Amino acid sequence: MGTDGRGRLIFDVLAFNNAALEQHHDYIQWVFPLTEPSGALPDAPVLSPAEAAAISGSSMAQIVLAGATDRMAAFYRDTDHWLKAEDHNHLRITRIIRSLRLLRGDDAAEAFKAWIMGRVDATGAPVSARSRGYWLTA
Repeated sequence: MGTDGRGRLIFDVLAFNNAALEQHHDYIQWVFPLTEPSGALPDAPVLSPAEAAAISGSSMAQIVLAGATDRMAAFYRDTDHWLKAEDHNHLRITRIIRSLRLLRGDDAAEAFKAWIMGRVDATGAPVSARSRGYWLTA
């Protein structure tokens, strides 16, 4: 495991409090990478198919991704500011679902997506149909 563009280890990011998770906008692409470039962070990692397969097959990477998923679920459980029609966290959620599908499989992606949708539904939040659509197709 390496460091992100600011020299942080994954464990440094996972130790962020909720305010830091909200304030910093450059970690989500490193914690939940994809095989295509980020529109928000041009220097974020872009996984090759071989790298994605290696992460999928690594027990350590799976443990770290599970911990990252749990941390982000706690963030979305403990904060409400993202429960509105439009918010930058909606893009983060889409990325998390897509990265989980790629690196941990459909079950992990569907579980996180169901949890997020349940949180939105339970609060009656006016999350836009557009954001919900992205989550449903991620």
